[in-house]
Amino acid sequence: MQIRELPYADPGVPDVRSGPRFLLWLGRNQLGGQVKALLWGLLLQLSIVGLSLAVGLAVQAVVDRDGGRLALVGGLLALLGAGIAVGDMMLHRTAVTNWITAAARVQQLLSRKTAELGSVLTRRVAAGEVVAVSTGDVEKIGWFVEALSRFAAAALTVVLVCVGLVVYQPALGVVVAVGVPVLMLAVLPLLPRATRRADIQREKAGRATELASDTVAGLRVLRGIGGEELFLGRYRAASQEVRRAAVRSARMWALIAAVQVLLPGLLLVGVLAYGARLALDGRIAVGELVTVYGAVALMLHPLRHFEEIAMAYSFSRPSAKRAARVLALVRTTTTTADGHGEATGDLYDPVTGLLAPAGLFTAVVCGDPDTAGRLADRLGGHPTEPGEGHTSVLLGGVPLDELDLDTARTAVLVQDKDPVLLSGTLHELLDVPASGAVSAEEALTAAQCGDVLDALAQASVDTDGDPMRTRITERGRSLSGGQRQRLALARSLVTDPEVLVLDEPTSAVDSHTEARVAAGVRELREGRTTVVLASSPLLLDRADRVALVHGDEVVAVGTHRDLLRTEPRYRAVVTRETEDEQALEKQVLDEKLEAEKLEAELEGESA
Repeated sequence: MQIRELPYADPGVPDVRSGPRFLLWLGRNQLGGQVKALLWGLLLQLSIVGLSLAVGLAVQAVVDRDGGRLALVGGLLALLGAGIAVGDMMLHRTAVTNWITAAARVQQLLSRKTAELGSVLTRRVAAGEVVAVSTGDVEKIGWFVEALSRFAAAALTVVLVCVGLVVYQPALGVVVAVGVPVLMLAVLPLLPRATRRADIQREKAGRATELASDTVAGLRVLRGIGGEELFLGRYRAASQEVRRAAVRSARMWALIAAVQVLLPGLLLVGVLAYGARLALDGRIAVGELVTVYGAVALMLHPLRHFEEIAMAYSFSRPSAKRAARVLALVRTTTTTADGHGEATGDLYDPVTGLLAPAGLFTAVVCGDPDTAGRLADRLGGHPTEPGEGHTSVLLGGVPLDELDLDTARTAVLVQDKDPVLLSGTLHELLDVPASGAVSAEEALTAAQCGDVLDALAQASVDTDGDPMRTRITERGRSLSGGQRQRLALARSLVTDPEVLVLDEPTSAVDSHTEARVAAGVRELREGRTTVVLASSPLLLDRADRVALVHGDEVVAVGTHRDLLRTEPRYRAVVTRETEDEQALEKQVLDEKLEAEKLEAELEGESA
């Protein structure tokens, strides 16, 4: 796989049973790149270690006063130099390619999962964790994949050098062959503690990221209630915990690095001392001593990769675990697609008993906002907590989770309570997959976005006052809450889905604007199925039918005015009556009925 071929046509189905299995799956899918990096790494490492042999031969040629052999050694040194240059360049190229392609594969998998789950993703996984997975964790996973082939080349080089030294000079080669495994295993007792400290650091960093993400998302509200300094203080405390954890983790890794320098140095001193004695006794030649010394000294380079792979795995394992946890989330859990191409008709939720007849404007009133959010997710085919007992919503008698994802998305669109506006121009914001039956102008008019267009026209500098070409900042932060809400509503109306589910679409607008929005949505969606979860009388009065959900089930259905008159629980939610007010109203009504009864009895007696 080459970088120019990205993105993948199909990134594959990952093994998300655990973090290590996910890393293994990534490695298997990049086997060709790993083999290339391994071969170039072998060329580099063997060329570096080969320098010691060339230098030893050169020294021996000088001692023997053999000019011809010295010239051949010069050619060998030039060849080894070329091998180092080419090997280093190509190893870097292939290793970085492995890193980028692995990161791109993970990013592509995360993007697909995000598109599949929609807004329900942040209800199952904290927003900060999603950010951490898609940024820092992807880099750490790519680092491990990139380091794996370099480690394999280094390990194979060490084995070949040890075997070669035993064959070349058995007396010193045995010492090296015994000492090198000790060097490689010496740091193993330190790795568990280093890994634990690194895990603690990443956990604290993840919490700090979540806190920062939540603070930024609610900054406007925090400023309004004067809580900005409180959350800022919490973030300062969290960041200091991350700093302290990072220092403790760095100390352990510094100790491992020191051991990796100290022990090879001791081995080098021991080999040199023992080799010098053998040379003085005439048992080995000076050139052989130089060769063995040089090989041991240059072997420090491949040995450094053992520390790197340990660190890379330590950092990437929890990152892969988090990525696997996100990728393991599924849209539904009970049924599979069986060929339903499309579905139209009534929308029915078996869990609550909610029925939204086709072509009608249905309003749903929930006393609990969390219940409303879960219902909206379920109506869109995204249950917040799918499990063994999950039952899919039916559209025209067909379970939504038996439809393929594209068909389900086309059939039912859910606008969340807090919709997100991506940065870009207004034209780009409204350029979404749609039926084409509703134009952007009609949607903006129905959502009462006239003041938003005027504000964007005034804010435009180089677009000649055209609001459609004016850029909107990320999440629409330059707009008010009501303006963002109405632009999001216009975006939903443009798509013109078979079923449109709106969760509190006018909670941030004033009552006059809300009344006009309710009328505009009702007119534009005439003949299409629309479900609005709200408690505003202005919206409820426009609905063909209203359903009251209490205790996760529909307990009353009727028109807004009928339910106000006959259903106390509905009246309590819509009119915001307190329990005392309800009790007082009931008492007044009872007294009125008692008076009417007494008056009727008196009239009967007088007659």
